[in-house]
Amino acid sequence: MKVLWKIAKRLHSDQRGAEGLEKLLIIAAIVLPLLGLLIAFRQYIGEWATDMLNQIRGEADQGVPAP
Repeated sequence: MKVLWKIAKRLHSDQRGAEGLEKLLIIAAIVLPLLGLLIAFRQYIGEWATDMLNQIRGEADQGVPAP
């Protein structure tokens, strides 16, 4: 029983990898809500991107004015 207690105590006090895990959790806390927004508004974002592309193509088709 003492051996199991020592192992459990040693594992609990081990801090290796904690910093990496904390960084991963912070990144996940930022990325997951953004991903949720992108999925929820994907149709609106797609329409906006298509409109912007058409606008850019329209301006490019007009050509450069002569000096």
